[in-house]
Amino acid sequence: MCDPSEFIRFVRDLYARPDGVVPLHAPVMGAREKALVAQAIDSNYVSSVGRFVDLFEQQVAAFVGAKYGVAAVNGTAALHVALRVAGVRAGDLVLTQALTFVATCNAIAYCGAEPVFLDVEEDTLGLDPDAVSAWLSDHAVIREGICVERDSGRPIRACVPMHTLGHPARIVEIAQVCQCWGVALVEDAAESLGSYRGDRHTGTFGRVGAFSFNGNKIITTGGGGMIVTDDEALARHARHLTTTAKRAHPWAFDHDEVGYNYRMPNLNAAFGLAQMERLPGLLASKRQVAHAYQAAAQRHGWSFVAEPPGTRSSYWLNALRLPNRSARDAFLRATNDAGVMTRPLWTPMHRLPMYAHCRRGPLAVTEALANTIVNVPSSALVGGND
Repeated sequence: MCDPSEFIRFVRDLYARPDGVVPLHAPVMGAREKALVAQAIDSNYVSSVGRFVDLFEQQVAAFVGAKYGVAAVNGTAALHVALRVAGVRAGDLVLTQALTFVATCNAIAYCGAEPVFLDVEEDTLGLDPDAVSAWLSDHAVIREGICVERDSGRPIRACVPMHTLGHPARIVEIAQVCQCWGVALVEDAAESLGSYRGDRHTGTFGRVGAFSFNGNKIITTGGGGMIVTDDEALARHARHLTTTAKRAHPWAFDHDEVGYNYRMPNLNAAFGLAQMERLPGLLASKRQVAHAYQAAAQRHGWSFVAEPPGTRSSYWLNALRLPNRSARDAFLRATNDAGVMTRPLWTPMHRLPMYAHCRRGPLAVTEALANTIVNVPSSALVGGND
């Protein structure tokens, strides 16, 4: 059991904040961000065209080990387009986890597809490959080379695992299940920049992956996202879709499919380049914070959510597990009343009214984790380069 007053003292000491609000996750920014944004302003290219967008795409792709990056206005838009280029269409079914942020399911819904909610694992917090395999074995069949639901005949087009809080899911096993059934693997890597399963970065195990650079992420562009892939054709199509599907021409406005105004502005990309310079320092600092929590957990008997074996987590948000929902709610009240921001995990997707009708498998682990985990202050302690 984690005593709230003991925890509050620890967090205030960790962040040297004896009073005032300790945020859940604050961005780190300074002179370098201001300088590069000023350069973007001086260039007169402040919207979706400019050299900073190209450079940011190249740097993020290189960092995660992907051949191509396509910058978008936010992580949800990136995931939406990732699903589109992976072949998801209206009426399709898409396998995903019930324990995720709503953007995962919204991106599926934007395609006119329907999520199928499956369970997660206790140690990774991510999609359980055994649950995926079991649901497909019970409900799916291959017809004319396409994985379809046995009863309805609806295509099961993709699977979207999410690397929860930066902890890598068992993505190798998920990829194997997807390959066996001919289902496209689209990774929601929004929270996992800097996370690895073995020596391979999250977001690169499937056909396409998506990252987020929201203000609360490890690095931020204010609002922003990135599609990554090794497939040149997918990258080209993603870039086309994010720029309103406009065909290249010196002056004509010709569009050849329904596209989206999703391209990241040059101003945001300039900010992102400065953040990329900070990234190694930020990741090192966040591991320092996680290790401090882990050491405190061992001293005080707290249940800390550590990175799964065989992985290196970004520790985007650190988390504690409480004994039950009553203890969790009491902890949330006490800490927030004291100015130390803590949050529960998300309401599971199958409980939300717009997704309550969706297919789902057994969700015992999802329910248990949603009722007992709290996210705790996880800002970096240092700012990296300035």
